[in-house]
Amino acid sequence: MVGKFASALTRALLVALLMSTPALILPNVSTDAIHIVILFALFAGSLVFIEYLSTYPSIVEFRYAPPFNRLRFLAIFLCVLTLSVIARGRYEPNALTSFLYTLGFIVGDWIDFPYSPVRLMVIMLPDNASESLVLAVRTASGMAYLISLATLTLFFFYVRILGWPARNGAFNVWVNLPLFDPTAGGDVLPRLQRDGRLNIALGFLMPFLIPAIIQMMSDLIDPIYLDDPMTLIWTISAWAFIPASLIMRGMAMTRVAEMIDENRRRAYAAAQAVHAI
Repeated sequence: MVGKFASALTRALLVALLMSTPALILPNVSTDAIHIVILFALFAGSLVFIEYLSTYPSIVEFRYAPPFNRLRFLAIFLCVLTLSVIARGRYEPNALTSFLYTLGFIVGDWIDFPYSPVRLMVIMLPDNASESLVLAVRTASGMAYLISLATLTLFFFYVRILGWPARNGAFNVWVNLPLFDPTAGGDVLPRLQRDGRLNIALGFLMPFLIPAIIQMMSDLIDPIYLDDPMTLIWTISAWAFIPASLIMRGMAMTRVAEMIDENRRRAYAAAQAVHAI
């Protein structure tokens, strides 16, 4: 019980730190913004603490199949941290901020071709956007996209080379997929395959859909001002993290479906062998 409490508390503190990172790194953050960040950090940390303190998961998927959630957290944390350091360089430049800015600028410029996700993020900006804002959005988008691609590559290595999640021992489908209802009807195998492919397809489409959704929302309500560093950090981080998370979930569900299919084939083969004897 003590170990579970410490583990849940550690995860809650890490999530709270994630929510607070831009406010801790950026200079000249307003008092109102700090209060809002503290409120969100407390809420997110409490939610994670309650989730991991309970015996059975209710929201978090693949809780007992590391390093799925650890990779997702690492991806969003690195994205928020890196973009915060780059934004700080506008006020207090140093060697680290210059290096990260240059890396993001190179990647953003490299993938800023017609109809690319980065180009759509740049086009989303208003016509009167300054050149510095365009460069900031392109640089942040390039850095965030690089981190998301690296995370997907690492998870693909875990799945296809290291055999995740079978390498961690027995895999309980119902505990690791609390949001997947096995009694909804039909065989679970095609449903897992369908949901996995749907998540992968949505993950590939989201980088193109998110700028369009933001643009449509800006026409209906107050537009999102990316010239604010904190807004820029969270918008670009969500733009890169949500698609990567969906693709990872799709890859994981497809892998689980493959494991179920393999177990069924072995069970059928064993049953036929016994029947033949």
